[in-house]
Amino acid sequence: MTRFALLAAGLLAAAPAAAQVADLVSDQAFRVCADPANAPMSSQDGTGFENRIAEHLAKVLGKPLDYTWFPMVTGFARNTLFAGKCDVVIGYAQGDELVLNTNHYYTSTHVLVVRADGPLAGVTSLADPALQGRRVGVVAGSPPASHLVRHGLMAKARPYNLMVDRRVENPAGDMLDDLETGATDAAVLWGPVGGPLAKGRPALKVVPLLAEEGAPRLYYRITMGVRQGEDVWKRALNSVLRREQAALDAILRDAGVPLLDDYGRGLKAAE
Repeated sequence: MTRFALLAAGLLAAAPAAAQVADLVSDQAFRVCADPANAPMSSQDGTGFENRIAEHLAKVLGKPLDYTWFPMVTGFARNTLFAGKCDVVIGYAQGDELVLNTNHYYTSTHVLVVRADGPLAGVTSLADPALQGRRVGVVAGSPPASHLVRHGLMAKARPYNLMVDRRVENPAGDMLDDLETGATDAAVLWGPVGGPLAKGRPALKVVPLLAEEGAPRLYYRITMGVRQGEDVWKRALNSVLRREQAALDAILRDAGVPLLDDYGRGLKAAE
């Protein structure tokens, strides 16, 4: 969630010229730029699924894993990747021009989270009439908010902050807490956040939103981000991602991340 807030903030700093970045990639360590408090994706205690991906890739590359920690807020890329302190951001939406994207290594979507034994347990779309008059938690300014407006659900919606420092604020956790206590009836979250966080809450059910019509789309292809101009490094990572796709899928599925096919039309079949 906070990662998409970062992307929405626009270009935060100009990348170094291509001629200047070629020598910045370390040959001594797999250097990862990460948020220390962005669970369930990255965490300084190593429990995030992006931590597990980083550990796996470091092992495959035969290098020690080294982190540069910085909150995923304005200035993240400028103070980490562009400063030459680290060489890759594990998760980045495909097409963002702030970084050079690798090939995508998974596709996911936003999810609807409801109480498993509640009256909304059978809902699979935001267009379902059963949601009318319900209190739906949503991240303000996120793509699903536009769909809630389209379906007349914003009048009773409960907004949660978009741009946050996760060291001091946890909108996704608060959203699920409110759902469990009955303060809200449903929650809409980015799948790689909502899926893993709800996995440890058996009272909740996670429903990938696969049938939403109209813009904006709710699914995204996720890549790794490197500095502009580092095409050799990008190609090296692409080769590793291709070879290790099954292992990465296993890590993501184990974490509870909903995996979609490349076109966002359905769940990705397990190999």
